[in-house]
Amino acid sequence: MSPDPRRVLLVAHTARHDARDLSRALVERLHDHRIAVRMLSDEAADLGFAADSSGMLELVDASGGAGAGCELVVVVGGDGSILRAAELAHPHGVPVLGVNIGHVGFLAEAEVEDVEATIEAIASRRYTTDERLTLDVTVQHDGEVVARTFALNEASVEKAARERMLEVVLEIDGRPLSRWGCDGVVCATPTGSTAYNFSAGGPVVWPGVEALCVVPLSAHALFARPLVVAPTSVVAVEVLSRADRAGVLWCDGRRTVELPPGARIEVRRGVRPLRLVRLHEAPFTDRLVAKFGLSVEGWRGTAERRRPGDHDA
Repeated sequence: MSPDPRRVLLVAHTARHDARDLSRALVERLHDHRIAVRMLSDEAADLGFAADSSGMLELVDASGGAGAGCELVVVVGGDGSILRAAELAHPHGVPVLGVNIGHVGFLAEAEVEDVEATIEAIASRRYTTDERLTLDVTVQHDGEVVARTFALNEASVEKAARERMLEVVLEIDGRPLSRWGCDGVVCATPTGSTAYNFSAGGPVVWPGVEALCVVPLSAHALFARPLVVAPTSVVAVEVLSRADRAGVLWCDGRRTVELPPGARIEVRRGVRPLRLVRLHEAPFTDRLVAKFGLSVEGWRGTAERRRPGDHDA
């Protein structure tokens, strides 16, 4: 009896023409290496694929079990597609490999022009993984837990009505810190520090630093600065009990929970990290420069630290 084939889950942003073409090519090349491909049924339909009797192409629905039994989740898209794939990979500890066709693609490891080398790396298992800190998030109301979820980038508590501020009290490690009238509060991981946290004025945190970021959004208060707290800290945001001031919880910009007045949101380090595939050991500084297009002209450094492509002003 022949052993079961290796299997990857392919997640694609099929609304884009270039993603569809690349995804079809990926399936063909992975099959050339005798690697089976699992796809979400609706995405497979967009690509014109149907399941076959060989078992090399498997179609599933977008449930929590889609990533079970796969050695990788390969994503063709931008950061939004990678966050969507993280929902399927996270419950099973499956590593995620992003091929970027978006604008920034901060979470992606490969670009379109690197696809052939990426396929060879998958086939030969020539890659490593980073474990990225996640957030476990619970919502309580009237003393009862009404929702549980996770986040890779951030959990943000935001006002539900555009015309009204949200009234909240921030608590760190069981002690109240400050009360704000605000648009919301962002709780981010180091991975998410370059996403919503960055746009809200929070610090960029290197992935090797274990910490949680807390950033108030347009807070009307004297003390309303971004905070960096320990990875062991528990951050709680309480929505004050005013009948006209409800809120909403967003996790990674994808999953929402309505927050009635009096809701309590607790954010802590996730029990299970998310694994991101790395094909080469590039410093995070280089990733920041490349993704944000930062100017480094004039840098001289030392000879042993210079890389091909570095240049003086």
